[in-house]
Amino acid sequence: MDEELYLISHASQMQYVCNTCGLVCSDDIDLKKHQLIHTDEKKYKCALCSYSSSENGKLKNHALTHTGEKPQKCPFCSYVCIESGNLQRHIQSHSGEKPFQCTVCSYTFSQKGHLKSHLLTHTGEKPYKCTLCSYACVRKGSLKSHSLTHNGEKPFKCNVCGFTCSLRWNLKKHMLTHTGLKPFSCTLCSYASADSGSLKTHLLTHSVEKPFNCPFCSYECARKQDLKNHMLIHTGEKPYKCSLCDFACRVSGGLKNHMLTHSGEKPHKCSLCDYACTESGLLKRHMRTHTGEKPYRCTVCSYTCSLQGSLKNHFLTHSGEKPFSCHLCSYTCSRHCNLKRHLLSHSNEKPF
Repeated sequence: MDEELYLISHASQMQYVCNTCGLVCSDDIDLKKHQLIHTDEKKYKCALCSYSSSENGKLKNHALTHTGEKPQKCPFCSYVCIESGNLQRHIQSHSGEKPFQCTVCSYTFSQKGHLKSHLLTHTGEKPYKCTLCSYACVRKGSLKSHSLTHNGEKPFKCNVCGFTCSLRWNLKKHMLTHTGLKPFSCTLCSYASADSGSLKTHLLTHSVEKPFNCPFCSYECARKQDLKNHMLIHTGEKPYKCSLCDFACRVSGGLKNHMLTHSGEKPHKCSLCDYACTESGLLKRHMRTHTGEKPYRCTVCSYTCSLQGSLKNHFLTHSGEKPFSCHLCSYTCSRHCNLKRHLLSHSNEKPF
């Protein structure tokens, strides 16, 4: 077994351990390099921008980002990159070989770095910590991406509509809105999406299992994060606050969408018409007007619809529940739009 990986998986016997964050290194040289991130010593500085590094080799690689040069080329495909290490890792994707195996479980990897990160999932250790908030993670790259959320930097730009974002993966997902490609398909129904995360969320609609229960009400869900978000309803906590107005909300996505109301930006654009909006979810719903897709199905009858809210309203026709009531008379109904029409009868106003 690779000595370095053995030492990582047997950390208690390891002597090259960072006394600041507990990161395990394979030798004294790697440990010294790592400890520079805690001292903030970055003596190698770029002459063209504010970039600085603790290692001269990293500065040399950074300089290539200004020239656009990518000297490392794959002999099997058109892939090019700046660093030789990235090329070596890429070449392994052609062989399909996964020589690095976890000693705790049967998971195998094509790259040593991926195994290192995986081993931390068994120990629970998250050595990379944000200096501005409580965020911690197992991969250095994840910390770099997270840091962009603090400085507002959005280095990745769409060459079709000008959309910018802080993560390369978000740009890849955005590009699919222009192509209309939905490579992730559900094996149980006709649902397809542009990203794997949306497919995972959709698959939960097929599962009746909801292991996470609210201790204060009857709410139950399939994802732990959904329960965390729900709990904020009971506490009233709204940790995400707008810096420009008094808006506050429970989830970070809500704040991101709200900020667009200040900038007037509508980054999500329909590829078939001139519709544009601030949220990806709104664009998904709009696209159904072009495709005719109706993914929401009633479990009692054959009714289908394009909006989840419409399905909820439809269910009331089966239960007989009428949650909307008139404050001027005894009228009740199952749909809000019906209540609006009814209220016009009190004002003698004609809806049409």
